[in-house]
Amino acid sequence: MRVVFAGTPGFSVPCLTALIETEGIDVVGVVSQPDRPAGRGMKLTPSPVKQAAIDAGIDVITPEKLRQNDEALAWLEAKQCDVLVVVAFGMILPKSWLETPTLAPVNVHASLLPRWRGAAPIERSLLAGDAQTGVCIMQMEEGLDTGGIYATAVLPITASTTGSELWFQLSPLGAALLLQTLPQIEAGLQPVPQPEAGVTYAKKITNDERIIEWSKPADEIDRLVRCFSPRPGVRAMCNGKWLKLIAGEVLTDLHHSEPGIVVAADQSLDIACADGSVYRISELQPEGKKAMQAGDFLRGVQLEAGDRLS
Repeated sequence: MRVVFAGTPGFSVPCLTALIETEGIDVVGVVSQPDRPAGRGMKLTPSPVKQAAIDAGIDVITPEKLRQNDEALAWLEAKQCDVLVVVAFGMILPKSWLETPTLAPVNVHASLLPRWRGAAPIERSLLAGDAQTGVCIMQMEEGLDTGGIYATAVLPITASTTGSELWFQLSPLGAALLLQTLPQIEAGLQPVPQPEAGVTYAKKITNDERIIEWSKPADEIDRLVRCFSPRPGVRAMCNGKWLKLIAGEVLTDLHHSEPGIVVAADQSLDIACADGSVYRISELQPEGKKAMQAGDFLRGVQLEAGDRLS
């Protein structure tokens, strides 16, 4: 089976690596997004997928766009691929690309479709308090994640699951499901249309969403912290400086303070939230400093019960 792979971030690499290492599959080309500035020097840096393709000696292209790009389309057509595999590529594929593979264009999507179509399914499933998520192998069409489903694998979300844990679990889960499904597609497996009920959209995460709003219940704040821990993190303002919250927990104790008021500031930092709930910050990173336990932070700042975080 001849495969062209399209992907960009580190999440995509396990799928590419699995395809490269599987007998009977020939990855004949890779498409990734162009090099972007990264690091302290903002040096142009290849995407993780491009670097993996270079390391494996696979022909790779990085077009700025795919629509009305005859050169990129000619490159794809010359590969004569059976399957086009797309994993977190980050660009909309035009109809001409979807029609090129002889068997199918397939996408490894990190949600249980039709729930969380779109750009940020991992984050949205955790933020919404979903009990489970997973990966789907989907036949691609012109709509946004609307194609039929070949296969699904489910992953539970617990009360302690973090976004990084989901990332590291869903990525290899998708790779394993992809390898299981491709031979079935070659043997004639047809995708099952997605149900019309239950459609939700995972819009892109904005920077403003990663700023704590203490007017929300503590369980929502806990999901927010876990979703973005340890990077890029969520922030709150303390004494005019940013704090990045890394870990914490929801307390069963209730309070009668306004949201954002410090309830306790000794070995832990307890903050009043909506509906009488309390969120205990156990690990944080002050602006310009290293991450530390809340108790260590509190020994170096003037902060006590009754003060306010914003």
